[in-house]
Formats: sequence, structure tokens, C-alpha cells
Amino acid sequence: MLIAKAENFVVNLLSTHLNTQYTYHNLTHTQRVVEKATELADLCNITDKEKEQLLLAAWFHDTGFIKGYKHHEKESINIAEKFLKDENYNPKGIAVITDIIIATELNSAPKTLLEKIIRDADCSHIGSKNYNNTLELLRKEWELTCEKSFSEVNWIDENILFLTTKHKFYTSVAASKWEKTKSKNLASLLKLKKQETTEQIKLTQKKEALQFKKDKIELPERGIETMFRVTLKNHITLSNIADTKANILLSVNAIIVSLVLSNLVSKLDNASNGYLIIPTVIFVLFTVISIILSILATRPNITSGKFNKSDVANKKVNLLFFGNFHKMSLEDFEWAMSEVMKDRDYLYSSMKKDLYFLGLVLDRKYKILRITYTVFMTGIIVSVIAFAIAFRSIMV
Repeated sequence: MLIAKAENFVVNLLSTHLNTQYTYHNLTHTQRVVEKATELADLCNITDKEKEQLLLAAWFHDTGFIKGYKHHEKESINIAEKFLKDENYNPKGIAVITDIIIATELNSAPKTLLEKIIRDADCSHIGSKNYNNTLELLRKEWELTCEKSFSEVNWIDENILFLTTKHKFYTSVAASKWEKTKSKNLASLLKLKKQETTEQIKLTQKKEALQFKKDKIELPERGIETMFRVTLKNHITLSNIADTKANILLSVNAIIVSLVLSNLVSKLDNASNGYLIIPTVIFVLFTVISIILSILATRPNITSGKFNKSDVANKKVNLLFFGNFHKMSLEDFEWAMSEVMKDRDYLYSSMKKDLYFLGLVLDRKYKILRITYTVFMTGIIVSVIAFAIAFRSIMV
């Protein structure tokens, strides 16, 4: 009779006062614990009085959840004591029931057979075929009431740890009934962990591949290298063109000077050819200036050809230009190049400097060439005019 009253009381209490966020520790869980406790009690051949105490504890053991998650065992004891006192229950019996309720706390060590039975009944879901579904209810409850959020892998690890190190069946009858299914559930968790780990690795690899692709889009290494290669090639081609133009001017003016020296200068000894002196001097002067400018356009600059380790450490030296290292030992040069290749920024900085200074050389060459062509053109025009004036003065 008292068991029926307790059942009605607990069913009404949890149905009306328990927060719906408790998706695991609810009336369904309490009814399952009572059911499993009854099975174990029958198998353990306990007395009717002991069975009554066990079932009363089973009905009240989670009623404290109506007050919240923390210290719910103590709240459950308070609710059970009040109910039992109202029913004039034996004080010694109440003490036994409260001890049984306290035994449901995971960190406690059950001592009596009744405490061991309720502890096994409380964890009977571990030996159930619906174990995974029950875990999901517990996971949802922790998220809603304890603000505990787990990734799939972490949740699996949490339950594997519980099954392997924190849980055991305290009665032999519970072990014989549920240990085999518990082992299967553990094996299922280990299999899920392996699958989740594999999926996690694949997902990580996919993210890394996407990130690598994104980095390649953001930093197009191949495009940068192509840009440097094409630009440097164009600069070198322009430098070769400038040198060719300077050599042509040098050769042409050298031939002109040779012709002048061999043909005109020998005739200036004759007094009758005095009118040719001024035009010849003008012509030779412009030609010599053109030769000098052509030589300046192609004359290389001389650099020290040395650097020290501090220059490399401070990224001050451009090792891509031979003029900066031609006097260094092979050992020092190889060390310096290794430092450049280790540092992407230093490498690109050296390439940019090489491109910049090559541009300055081209600017100097083409400016001198422009002046040379101007002088050569002006010299030709002025010389022709001078010769024309000279010849006209003789004819007059």
C-alpha cells in the first residue's frame, strides 16, 4: 500500500514540478530504476521489508531534481523524509532509505546490498540495447541544464572513460544480466570513435586543402614568380638593345674619325685647303663627343663585391647581383644564399631590388644614348652646313 502511495506521489510531483529540460532524469528514468530494482531484488532474495525500503528509495531518489541539478540527492532525501514522516514510517527505516538514496551519488561507494542494488538499477541503461538513445537524452539534458556542450568525439570519449574507469556493477546478478551488453555498447562507442576520428581527419584535411587553395589565391606564388621572370627578361633585353645601339654609334663614329684622319687632315697642310679646317674641326669634335658618350653608356659600374653577415642579417645586401658577391668566398656566399632561401620576404625583397636597380641602369643608359644620338645628329647637320658654307666662300 505504501509503495503505491509513494508511486502516486512521485508521479504527480515529477509531472507537475519537474522542468522539461530534464530529458533524462525524469519520470521515465525513475520508473525504469524502480523496474530494474524490482528485478534485482527478486534475484537477490531479499526480505519484503528490504524490498519495500529499496523501492521507496528508488521512487524518491531523483525527486530532488525539481529543485535543480546541484545537491539533488539531499533534496531527494528531504522530500522522502517528509513523505515518510507524514506516513508515520519507522525512523530506522527512514534512515535506511536515505542511505540508499545517498548511494545513488556517483562518487559514493555503496556498502549494503540494498545500496548496491539501487546503484546497479540506476545505471541499468548501460546494459540496455537502447544505450545510445539514452546517452543522447543525457547529453541534451547537460546542454540545457548544466551548459555542458560536447563535440561528437568528446562526447564519445566521455562515455568511453565512464564505462572503462568509473563504472562497475556491484551485484553479481546485475553483472550477469548486463555486463555482456555493456561490453557490446563499449565496443559500439569505440567503433563510433574510430569513425568520427577518421571523419575528423578527413574534415581537417579538407579544411587544410581549402585553406591552402585560399592562400594560393591570396598569394599567387607562381604568378609572382612569372611576373618577376618576365619583367627581368624584358629589362635584360632592353639593356642588350641599349648596348647594341651604343656599339653601333661607337663603330660608326670610329669609322668616321678614321676616314677624316686619313682623307681630310692630310689635305689641311696645303694653304689652299684652309677653308676646310673649321668644318673638319667641327665634324671631328662632334664625332669624338659621340664616341665618348657611347663609351659612357656601355661602361659598367664597379662595386665592392663584398658583404658581411650583419648585412645579410639586416637584409641590406642583394645577393642576386654578382657585383655584390664576386669577391666573397664560396663558403660565405653559400651560407648567405641559404639564409635568403629560408626567408621568403628576403628573397622577394632581393628580387625587387634587383629589378629596381636594373631599371636605374636602363634609365642611365637610355638617357646617355638619347644625348649621344642628339649630339651625333646635331654634329652631322652642323658639319654639313659648315662644309657648305666653306665651299661657298671659296667659290665666291
